[in-house]
Amino acid sequence: MRFALLFLLLVGCASGGSNDHAQSEARAVHTVDYGTVQSVREVKIKSDEATVGTVTGAALGGLIGNQIGHGGGRAAATIIGAVGGGIAGNAIERKIEEQDGQEIVIRLDNGASVAIVQPGRRTFATGDRVRVLTGPKGSRVEPG
Repeated sequence: MRFALLFLLLVGCASGGSNDHAQSEARAVHTVDYGTVQSVREVKIKSDEATVGTVTGAALGGLIGNQIGHGGGRAAATIIGAVGGGIAGNAIERKIEEQDGQEIVIRLDNGASVAIVQPGRRTFATGDRVRVLTGPKGSRVEPG
C-alpha cells in the first residue's frame, strides 16, 4: 500500500520538459505552427479518474467498519465505512495526482487563436514568440 501511494506521488509530480517525448510520439508526424503569446494563466491540472484511490479507500473503510458492532450494526458500519473510505480515497488520489500547469493563449501567424493547457511552469510571457507542436498526443507550446 505504501509503495502504491509513493508511486502515485512520484508519477503525479513528474512533468516532462520540452525535450521529453513519449515513445508513441517517435516517428509520428507533428504539425508546427508559430505564433505570439497573448496571455498566460496558472492553472491546476486534476486527474480525470481516481479509481485506485476509490477502490482502496472503500476496501479499507469496509474492513475497519466491519470491526465495529455486531449483526445488523456491523453490516451498517461496514457499508458506511466502505462508502466513506471510497470518498476519502478518491479525494486523496485526486490531490496526489494534481499538477501545476499553465493555460497559454496564442495568436497564430495564420490569424487563428488557440488556448493550450500544459503541465509545468515555463517562463512564457505576453509577446513571446512560440511554436505549437500538434501530434497524436495533443498539442504543446515551446519557445519559438
